[in-house]
Amino acid sequence: MLSFWQWAIFLGLITFGSGVHCIGQQTCVAFQSSSSTFPIVTKGQGTPVFLSADEWPGVQRAATDFVSDIQQVTGVKSSLSNVTVTGSTVSKKASSVIIVGTLGKSSLVDQVVSHAKLDVSSVEGQWEAFFAKQVKNPLPGIDSAYVIIGADKRGTIYGLYDHSEQFGVSPWYWWADVPTTKHSELHVTASGCSHGSPSVKYRGIFLNDEQPSLQNWAMEKFTNGTGAPLTGSPFNHFFYTKLCVHVVRFKQNAIITTYFVYRFELLLRMKANYLWPAIWSSAFDIDDPENQPLGDWWGIVMGTSHQEPMMRGTPIEWDLFGSGPWDYGVNAQNIYNYWVYGAERAKPYESIFTMGMRDKEVEGYYDDGMRVPDDITLLWTDDNFGNIRRFPVISERNRTGGAGVYYHVGDPRDFKWITTFEQMSLAIDRNADRIWIVNVGDLKPYEMDTEFFIAYGWDASIWTPENLNSFVTSWAQREFDLPSQQSLQVSNIIAGLTRFNARRKPELLNSTTYSLTNYRE
Repeated sequence: MLSFWQWAIFLGLITFGSGVHCIGQQTCVAFQSSSSTFPIVTKGQGTPVFLSADEWPGVQRAATDFVSDIQQVTGVKSSLSNVTVTGSTVSKKASSVIIVGTLGKSSLVDQVVSHAKLDVSSVEGQWEAFFAKQVKNPLPGIDSAYVIIGADKRGTIYGLYDHSEQFGVSPWYWWADVPTTKHSELHVTASGCSHGSPSVKYRGIFLNDEQPSLQNWAMEKFTNGTGAPLTGSPFNHFFYTKLCVHVVRFKQNAIITTYFVYRFELLLRMKANYLWPAIWSSAFDIDDPENQPLGDWWGIVMGTSHQEPMMRGTPIEWDLFGSGPWDYGVNAQNIYNYWVYGAERAKPYESIFTMGMRDKEVEGYYDDGMRVPDDITLLWTDDNFGNIRRFPVISERNRTGGAGVYYHVGDPRDFKWITTFEQMSLAIDRNADRIWIVNVGDLKPYEMDTEFFIAYGWDASIWTPENLNSFVTSWAQREFDLPSQQSLQVSNIIAGLTRFNARRKPELLNSTTYSLTNYRE
């Protein structure tokens, strides 16, 4: 865990509000009506949600979650409809509605902007920005609407999920079985919420070291002991269909990776947009050829890890389809053709390509004078001891490709518990803000660490040394749905973990360090 959780105890700064439904966000949700609120659910009735059929599919999907989240909180299911406006006629009638859509994509939203003369200059053209507010007479026959408008696809998606979290639905509701606090009334302020472009353009996670826990579990529960024919992966259609209650279909009889569906949803709820998929005995596009189309459909930017150039799952794909040695010095044409196929396969989708071949860690080559084209992002990594090895110097900060960070959460092999906040705030200061990717192992042990990394990349301006401790207390209160005093006990346990680890170097801990049978020994 991260050492800043310790600060909550050492500095004596633990504080709580009466209830936590969002962490570090502008709040625009209320659970009782007032003269300055707009009803989402009131007196057992839900306000209808309107979209247009020409909206991005990922926004349509997030709107389905939005309605489901309202029901989870209130027990009331609001209607969700695609509507059209022809002349002065709206295809669905209601006096008050919620209108969701993307500027320049949703014909419904564009008509609202035109009819109500709505000022969208605060978000127009901004990467992943959104705003929400009440609008009077947005369309003919509609008296009032609460509009959630994104500057682009993910901006709209984030606007929806931002409200869902404020309603009380944790991003981890499925992955960590987080309970939802119930409310009979659900309202938003007329002034609404908004957020500009994020601090870091691409914010994501890397599923790595997923063996043994996740793979072994899937192999035991969903196979006869043998994985997929080409990759040996246990993530087959039995796993995907049994893992949860819904399966997304792109083509007839094509069952899509529900495991990654929930990965995609989790990322978007946390305001992430980027994923390096699992690599142990797996290859994202080979395990299921619909994986990348599905990611793009949701709005996730796909990449591959530092050892997998040009969107190919190497070494798995090379072992299956390559020819000759993995050595460009003696096998250039075959490797080049292999890379071209990866680029062509990913061309229709939003992707970030890892460049070059990794034989060993490559920073030394750069330090020795190797240079790359200006439009390639320089991704600096940590040293497995919590320290980012290098940041952009002044002469590197105007490169068109920018710079970023590849970081690890987990158990640093050292007693120096350097915090994520300390290191990533340096990355912000030094303009390493194009891409942030964090290695989360198989994800489950590191929910809080992962969320902080993404949240800080979403809006670095929120968090300072003075309020940093509030993240762990708010997180504990939200995730365990506890009153303040009980949340204090949880946060004390979380905050104390690094203190307990510091008593022995983590690499020296073993099964005999603490007794498992004798209490307090």
